[in-house]
Amino acid sequence: MDYYNYHRRKSSIVHIGDTPLGGEYPIRIQSMTNTSTLDTTGSVEQCIRIIQAGADYVRLTAQGVREAENLGEIKQALIARGYRTPLVADIHFNPKAADAAACTVDKVRINPGNFVDSARTFKQINYTDDEYAAELQRLRDRFVAFLNICKEQHTAIRLGVNHGSLSDRIMSRYGDTPEGMVESCMEFLRICREENFDDVVISIKASNTVVMVQTVRLLIKRMNSEGMSYPLHLGVTEAGDGEDGRIKSAVGIGTLLADGIGDTIRVSLSEAPEAEVPVARKLVDYITRRAGHTPIAAPLISLEQIASRQKDLCETIGRGQQPVVIADGIPEEGTKADFYYTRDKASNGNARYIVDYRHYHGETNTYPLFRATELDKLEGVKAPIHFLQADTAELSEELLDQLSRETNVVLLLSSHHTNPVGDIRAALARLAMTGNKLPVVLMVHYREANSEDLQVKAGADFGPFLLDNLIDGIFLRNEGEIPAQSLISYMFTILQAARKRFSKTEYISCPSCGRTMFDLQTTIARVKAATSHLTGLKIGIMGCIVNGPGEMADADYGYVGAGRNRVSLYKGKACIEKNIPEEQAIEKLIALIKVNGDWCDPV
Repeated sequence: MDYYNYHRRKSSIVHIGDTPLGGEYPIRIQSMTNTSTLDTTGSVEQCIRIIQAGADYVRLTAQGVREAENLGEIKQALIARGYRTPLVADIHFNPKAADAAACTVDKVRINPGNFVDSARTFKQINYTDDEYAAELQRLRDRFVAFLNICKEQHTAIRLGVNHGSLSDRIMSRYGDTPEGMVESCMEFLRICREENFDDVVISIKASNTVVMVQTVRLLIKRMNSEGMSYPLHLGVTEAGDGEDGRIKSAVGIGTLLADGIGDTIRVSLSEAPEAEVPVARKLVDYITRRAGHTPIAAPLISLEQIASRQKDLCETIGRGQQPVVIADGIPEEGTKADFYYTRDKASNGNARYIVDYRHYHGETNTYPLFRATELDKLEGVKAPIHFLQADTAELSEELLDQLSRETNVVLLLSSHHTNPVGDIRAALARLAMTGNKLPVVLMVHYREANSEDLQVKAGADFGPFLLDNLIDGIFLRNEGEIPAQSLISYMFTILQAARKRFSKTEYISCPSCGRTMFDLQTTIARVKAATSHLTGLKIGIMGCIVNGPGEMADADYGYVGAGRNRVSLYKGKACIEKNIPEEQAIEKLIALIKVNGDWCDPV
């Protein structure tokens, strides 16, 4: 894979109604309804809102055969109103529902973790090789029966692997690992190939962006080694809502799109389904406009080799320290940046400031900034740290040679290339090849008036470097009406989304669907109101048990829909209280956090 020059991965083509996927076709956008699939009128109206927002596919849950059969009624009602957008059935635990759905819709999503295997119980099972082979044969027999229906009905399928719903069988042999997620998918893909069934899309998702990106890359390597090129659906599960959900999705999905990976995406927000579509469209358009860019030359080294570059420690920057945040202006109320660039003077207080070197006079907590053309002035200015600002185009061989002899210098690196991700990667590769040990802060400049646009673009630009451990800090700059304090918030949210630095409570919340047992948006607001001061704590808010306990293995506490207006509370993977009336659940969640010593009162 070329990590420097953008081009789409070449995948096979999947036929889904009148909207094919993969190959040279555009990256498709999709969303999912949260109505009851038995509510024909409500589902039709929501499908229309999603379609009018720009979705290429609409997915609906089908818990049982009745729901699967009613998808046919929904489809006919949409056709009668002039809408032929392909419909997708979402199936968990119920192969009979998958069979029925294959006769009514254009594509059926099944979950390899629970299509044949029992629901996940987190039990370790010690299989002999013969016993494991017998389980695979049982899986094959049932899956082939489903494939035969799909062949007859010309129905595509999606193999949707979720980190939160790997089977106990896979977990027992491979553990809770990217390898286990990939093998869960490959078992089914091998059967598809043996049965000459090609209309297959794959998704392999996690709420943890690091796991999600690592696993998708591993899946592609595994498919390549076995001669497969199936198209990929991308998404970050349980991304949340608002700023958090948009940035987390952009970090994970944007990193893979920048590598040319992905044929369809869903941005999973805990909001109205139609709100997901414009966010996804912005993300796809922002990345794909890089196609056909001026070629980028780079040393032939891997991202892992770039990440292993030795770095100096400049106070709190570099050599294994958590990434820093640099902001323009002076500190305001709210989350504080690590450094503030004020150009010509330091302000009062305990903050650390960066000023142009001509205005630096040795003040405490103040550091000089030099441009690449001013490197010869650096030696004459004594300071604990020197910051050097350079564009990738300025990194000549001569400058790289000079920088290789410098210490106590932090490089503020920027790019004006159409493909900034590839261009910055190439510059970092050149630093690695020339033995440079300078810590690098990535500086990206935008001109955005819309907050959502900036959240999406910044998440997609900074995400690849943080997820691959390539940089030591971030500096988001913007010319527009967005407040400076919002820019600082976005930077810390990006760092948290990339699992590099936790500065607030993290909420792992599902996007809601027809399985959800309570009003998700209201519930999220109530949980946040009670717990948002618990910095660093991870709380899962899940509408049902399909992915709840599994995705919450990465959370400290979980709030999961157990029945209509009933909630179960979890500590990690363990269910502590079951079927609590919803009106008591917040109070009991707080009590659970307190009894485990993780509570502190709001300041």
